[in-house]
Amino acid sequence: MEKIKENISIFRKFLVFWWSKFIFWLKYLEEIVKRDLPFALMLINLWWRKFLIWRRYRLERYRRLIWYRKIANLFLTGVVLLFIYIFLVDINFLWLFGRSPGLYSINRPEQSVASEIITADGKLLGKYFRENRTPVSYEEISPKLINTLICTEDARFYSHFGIDFHGVLAAFKDMTKGKPRGASTITQQLVKNMFETRNHDYTGLFGYIPGLRLLIMKTKEWISAVKLEIFYSKEEILTMYLNTVNFGSNSYGIKTAAKTFFQTTPAELNYEQSATLVGLLKATTTYSPVLNPEKSKSRRNVVLENLFTHHVITRQECDSLKELPLKLDFRIEQSNDGNALYFKAYLAKFLEKWQEENDYDIYSDGLKIYVTIDSRMQIYAEQAVNKQMRRLQSRFFEHWRGRNPWQDEKHRDIPNFIEDLAKKTDAYIALKDSFDNNTDSINKYLNLPRKIKVFDYRRGEKDTTLSIMDSIRYMNRFLHGSFVALEPETGNIRAWVGDISFKFWQYDKVAQAKRQAGSTFKLFVYTAAVMNGISPCATRIDKPIAWRFMIGGKPRVWTPQNANREFLRYPVTLKNAFARSINTIAVQIAYEVGISEIIKYAHLLGIKSDLEYNPSLCLGSSDVTLLELVNSYSTVVNEGIYHDPVIVTRIEDKEGNIIYEHESEQKRVIPYQAAWLMTEMLKGGMTEPGATTKALWGWDLFRYNTNFGGKTGTSSNYSDAWFVGVTPKLVGGAWVGGEHRSIHFRSGQLGQGSRTALPIFGLFMEKVLADKTLKHYRGKFPTKPKETILLNYKCHTYVPPDTTLVDSSQLIITNPIPTDSIVPVVE
Repeated sequence: MEKIKENISIFRKFLVFWWSKFIFWLKYLEEIVKRDLPFALMLINLWWRKFLIWRRYRLERYRRLIWYRKIANLFLTGVVLLFIYIFLVDINFLWLFGRSPGLYSINRPEQSVASEIITADGKLLGKYFRENRTPVSYEEISPKLINTLICTEDARFYSHFGIDFHGVLAAFKDMTKGKPRGASTITQQLVKNMFETRNHDYTGLFGYIPGLRLLIMKTKEWISAVKLEIFYSKEEILTMYLNTVNFGSNSYGIKTAAKTFFQTTPAELNYEQSATLVGLLKATTTYSPVLNPEKSKSRRNVVLENLFTHHVITRQECDSLKELPLKLDFRIEQSNDGNALYFKAYLAKFLEKWQEENDYDIYSDGLKIYVTIDSRMQIYAEQAVNKQMRRLQSRFFEHWRGRNPWQDEKHRDIPNFIEDLAKKTDAYIALKDSFDNNTDSINKYLNLPRKIKVFDYRRGEKDTTLSIMDSIRYMNRFLHGSFVALEPETGNIRAWVGDISFKFWQYDKVAQAKRQAGSTFKLFVYTAAVMNGISPCATRIDKPIAWRFMIGGKPRVWTPQNANREFLRYPVTLKNAFARSINTIAVQIAYEVGISEIIKYAHLLGIKSDLEYNPSLCLGSSDVTLLELVNSYSTVVNEGIYHDPVIVTRIEDKEGNIIYEHESEQKRVIPYQAAWLMTEMLKGGMTEPGATTKALWGWDLFRYNTNFGGKTGTSSNYSDAWFVGVTPKLVGGAWVGGEHRSIHFRSGQLGQGSRTALPIFGLFMEKVLADKTLKHYRGKFPTKPKETILLNYKCHTYVPPDTTLVDSSQLIITNPIPTDSIVPVVE
């Protein structure tokens, strides 16, 4: 074997030398043609005439030779002509033969490789791919698989140089007997797999002539096989082959195939598993262990017999292995498998511009994308959303039992609600074209029952028989929920749940959907207040108010209500009003500081969406995303320092070179004092009487030396329910609502944020804090500020013993209420 390897090494150097000479002359001719075509044609004509003169001289000399010299001359001429033919095929002379893999392609072979998404804790989150292929090294492949492959596909692999002439002659002999078979070596098969030499791009003019196409294609494969043998060792060729070959069932390469069929790795494959996979190579569908188990087993046994024939295993081992049944653990890996599917979809969109600017393709370039998601926290988040949404859905079905949930404010079914949704479906558009917009025909087809898969909490999906119209009715009875968590100090997103099922609803409710923020928007109202010198301990009276304003030149009056339609009618501190989510006091503050100030600080803290300039903005009437809302709260917890949410830390190419690395950019958007005061107000949600966030006390969160704060929010008619919870190390936010705003609960008892969204945060934080590997997320807010705080915030809520003494007349706001007339209650 060592002697063979030595001879192969010498032959390789010989071929490299002469091949370089060929390439030199080829490049020389190309340069001449590029620079001066007429001169090149004249040069070719001159060479042709010289060739004819030389040929005439050679023929005259040939006639004078004795017979054995003539035979030698013919043989040498044939060899020369063969080399000329090979050379002309390789350079695609006059575009007659089609292009062949060049030296650059041979040295740097391109193949579609899946890009992997790696979490912050080093776990594989998922892949992007067109062909699900992940390369492995030779050391990661079981020797049993190597032996099985060689014994079956190319028994003389180590002794030939890309072309097995013994096999070619044997195949030719069998063909003359009417038993055609292949004689391709592993190297030649690698050429076909890696460069797809038999497709249209590799076909020249001669390729369209019957009979010549196969000859030219085989010639190219032989040439390319020799090139591969020159530049790569046998081990490298085997590795490339196993990484390239298609095993069927969307399994490209041995790593994916081992996982798909056996849920194992290439290093752990045994002989019977290896024989099953190698047997697939003959015909991936015919010998599929899933589609045709009997044929697959028969083919496996043929491969095992080859192992015995080549003395790899004994007869006893062979017979015992043949008796074993096929033991599969079959699971096809899809690009939308696993966790964090909404995050992966957002990540792909996020990387689109980067790909274009840097000439990469995440679906084929084998990148490693390191993201900020933590796999443990992602699982906890998905479990929390699933658990709470199951509970809510049960209540929602019961709440609307016997009635449709798509109703207007007067509790009447919205006319044509389902019909209008149907008109937006792909099925309706296709039927409209097919039936030439004939309404009767379209409606008839839309109402025909058919087998369909729909969402189901117990099984994820279920098979049923419904018409398209009934399926729309069914799917729109579901509530939806989302959740996102990030670190306030870094902006790193640790968990992302975009909805209840990516398969049925791809519309992401974290970064894509925009809904009315409700009272969670009051963070910006009170931030504007403290920025304008109003203390958290300042008081306002909770009583009916009205706000006069102009729209389109016409006067309007807005009279906001509290959530419970009641008023306390006595002075309340801003700290308590924020914690209890008292609307009338938030409106008074908004009038004092101005809507433009609220918009200003909302954008500074992190809101990117456009905000409507109207009085109701202070109660969250504008649409925002959950992601930008949670990031805004994290700016406050991060002492007023803003940074964009971070989803990618770095990207590496397939060689491990770093091609992208996140550079953190942050800036102070509000002073430390304002951030401190707003954090104190968020903490007040856990301590102030009547605070909505106090519902968090119902979860097992307080054994881990960790402080909490937060804010609930509910939009009009309970269409949108929100909660944003804060800790020193983690900020998380949840949203719950219908796919359409008209689908919701009818009472605050069921539909408010503290009842629907807050439990998601509570369930999530229970798991995070209990996980000892995540104990670095435990912690308390500082008790002493870094700077002197000029505004008072150390106040408690005082309830007057007789609230009937407070003036209850309606307050018509026409001028700002002077803040110096407010006397805070202090400790």
